[in-house]
Amino acid sequence: MRTRPLKVALLGCGVVGSEVARIMTTHADDLAARIGAPVELAGVAVRRPSKVREGIDPELVTTDATALVKRGDIDVVVEVIGGIEPARSLITTAFEHGASVVSANKALLAQDGAALHAAAEANDRDLYYEAAVAGAIPLIRPLRESLAGDNINRVMGIVNGTTNFILDKMDSTGAGYQEALDEATALGYAEADPTADVEAFDAAAKAAILAGIAFHTRVRLDDVYREGMTEVTAADFASAKEMGCTIKLLAICERAADGGSVTARVHPAMIPLSHPLASVRGAYNAVFVESDAAGQLMFYGPGAGGAPTASAVLGDLVAVCRNRLSGATGPGDSAYTQLPVSPMGEVVTRYHISLDVADKPGVLAQVATVFAEHGVSIDTVRQQGKDGEASLVVVTHRASDASLNGTVQALRSLDTVRGVASIMRVEGE
Repeated sequence: MRTRPLKVALLGCGVVGSEVARIMTTHADDLAARIGAPVELAGVAVRRPSKVREGIDPELVTTDATALVKRGDIDVVVEVIGGIEPARSLITTAFEHGASVVSANKALLAQDGAALHAAAEANDRDLYYEAAVAGAIPLIRPLRESLAGDNINRVMGIVNGTTNFILDKMDSTGAGYQEALDEATALGYAEADPTADVEAFDAAAKAAILAGIAFHTRVRLDDVYREGMTEVTAADFASAKEMGCTIKLLAICERAADGGSVTARVHPAMIPLSHPLASVRGAYNAVFVESDAAGQLMFYGPGAGGAPTASAVLGDLVAVCRNRLSGATGPGDSAYTQLPVSPMGEVVTRYHISLDVADKPGVLAQVATVFAEHGVSIDTVRQQGKDGEASLVVVTHRASDASLNGTVQALRSLDTVRGVASIMRVEGE
């Protein structure tokens, strides 16, 4: 074993960063044995240096993150501060000054992953980011390495624990959205401002990363269709149960059947109770991968939290340190296919549409005619009426998003249709 330690700079010491520092300290001997050399925490960049950080030498703490990554003796920079800037500048500066980087920054990687990979390659350094997508779940490395010889066709999963907790609570207790959100906030699963989670910005960033790795192409955050879950109601769950389904916020990345394009999207969807993702409860994450040779695989586990995320960070740290010792670098960016990302209008799936209609003869025939005129085939119809008003639930066969949107616009023009109560996609057949 080499006795000279590999030096690590830690950018950020919040929930995740403090756990990274703790594990580095308490498991120092094990990490050294696994790597082949000791690792030393050489500096910790923070915004508030006066805060007491248990187990961290105050002499290591600095507010000058730029000076820390420019030192020249740093082997690996661990970035867990999040956001776009100053994280982007700090990471590129670290590469320029000889350090490899381990990051958990999903937003930055989704927006500027190609540029960061180019900077790492230009300086012959590693960029690892297992913790950016699904917390402790080993997912990026299996996609980049274990399945590198296979052809991945679809990645579908629950990649945000907060939203899964809320939807699971609505499903299991009949609670409304706000009630479930309030409980998630009280338990610490949801932030005071939950927008990034419930409006699916967080999941969309993860979908961009997953699609890029799975399909070896450039997928940016702006390429991902995003639809939040704030409009999901208890009535939607009741309808889902009648179909033998539940509702999840899903990130779905697909390769077209002809292999000529990809899609990436995040939205609420009904999935059959028989699908493995339907049984993912609470704040857990799970990702379902479909490939030519391996078939169907599912990765499951805690997708957030200090210790689970730190576990993924430390796994990357071990891999990067081993590469440093051997003078090699691990897998870099792979975007050789350069496939276009198709718009949401071209995505084909099933739909569940709930309409408020007049309770009188001929309504169903009018509605069915509109669907037929737009080329959308109906699978099932359920109608209930009382006192001159009725609800009509239509489940389609597979149709494009564009054709469904045209159908809904035409339905709204009918005098007998009072309103469109809800539209939800049905996935996981």
